Amino acid sequence: MSVLTSPPTSSGSGEKISRRRPWRAKVAGVFAGVLALSTAVASPAPAADNPYERGPDPTTASIEASRGSFATSTVSVSRLAVSGFGGGTIYYPTSTTAGTFGAISIAPGFTATQSSIAWLGPRLASQGFVVFTIDTITTSDQPDSRGRQLLASLDYLTQQSSVRSRIDSSRLGVVGHSMGGGGTLEAARSRPSLQAAVPLTGWNLTKNWSTLRVPTLVVGAEADTIAPVATHSIPFYTSLPSTLDRAYLELRGASHFAPNTSNTTIAKYTLSWLKRFIDNDTRYEQFLCPIPSTSLSISDYRGNCPHTS
Repeated sequence: MSVLTSPPTSSGSGEKISRRRPWRAKVAGVFAGVLALSTAVASPAPAADNPYERGPDPTTASIEASRGSFATSTVSVSRLAVSGFGGGTIYYPTSTTAGTFGAISIAPGFTATQSSIAWLGPRLASQGFVVFTIDTITTSDQPDSRGRQLLASLDYLTQQSSVRSRIDSSRLGVVGHSMGGGGTLEAARSRPSLQAAVPLTGWNLTKNWSTLRVPTLVVGAEADTIAPVATHSIPFYTSLPSTLDRAYLELRGASHFAPNTSNTTIAKYTLSWLKRFIDNDTRYEQFLCPIPSTSLSISDYRGNCPHTS
C-alpha cells in the first residue's frame, strides 16, 4: 500500500498536499473503473424496448411491397371442421425463431367469399402476422352476424387451429370489407380486448360507434355508391370517441370494390395500423403521424396524432 501514498517532502505541508492530489485522483479513477466494470458484469442485458417487434426496420418501400421479409405457408380450414363461421384459409409465417405473432381475421363482403379478400392474407402474413381470411356461414350474413363470426374465427385460430402455438392470443385484430367491414366494427365493439380494427369501405346501418374502445382505422372510397362515405365511413369515424386512437383514410376516385384487388394504399396503411397497435411497434408511427397528406391516391385523411396507445 505504500505505493499509494506520496513520499514525505521537506518543503512544508503545502507541497505535500499538492503532490498527493494526483495520486488520489488516480486511485479514484481506478475505483470508479472497477465499480463500472462490476456493475456492467452484474447487471443483465437490457430487454428490447418492444418484444413484439417482428421484421426489419420498415421503410416506405417495405410497407408498399407485395411481400415482406417472412416466408409464409397456408392451412385450409373446412367449414365442416368449425362452428360459428364458414371456415377459411390461414396464412402464417413459417419462422419458428421469431417468437409468437399477432393474429388477424378478415371477413368478406355481401355475396362474397374469402377469395375476394385473399390477396391481403399472404401480404400481411409475410410482414409478421398470422392471418385468417374467412368465409361466412352464408354470403348474405348481415354485419352483426359477421362480427360474431370474426370473433368465432379468432377463437378457433387461438384455441384449436394447427398454428395456435405460433400466436400471441393477447394481440388480435379484425379487418373486413363492406358488410365484413360493418362486422369489423361490431366485433370491435363487442370485444374491447382486441388491439386493432380496420373496416374497409364498410357498410352498416348503425352509425354511432361511440362505445367502441379499439383503435380503429376507417377506410372509405371517394366514389363508393354502395356504402357512400357521407353516410357510412365518415359517420363511423366521427362517432368514435375523440380520445380513441382513430383515423379515416379515403381512397381517391376508388369504388366500393377497391379492397377486392391488390391495393398498395390499403395495404400500407392497414399494415402500419396493425403493426402500430397489435404489435405496439412504434417504428410504424412514422407512416401514420404526422397525418398523411392528400395525394393522387388519398382524397382525405383524418386522425389524432400522436397516438397514445
